[in-house]
Amino acid sequence: MTENAHQDATRRNHLLESAHEEMVKFERKENEFRKRDRQERAAELHLPLDVIKVH
Repeated sequence: MTENAHQDATRRNHLLESAHEEMVKFERKENEFRKRDRQERAAELHLPLDVIKVH
């Protein structure tokens, strides 16, 4: 592999890693948001979320 191709592959791998980390952060935030939203709506409707199995 030439030096230039190696640098390109390294740069691409770094970008893919960064993109994956950002996606994981986003998914974590989204899941927390949905959980809070579900809890808030359940509280407004006086639903017992502990009894209902929510995946």
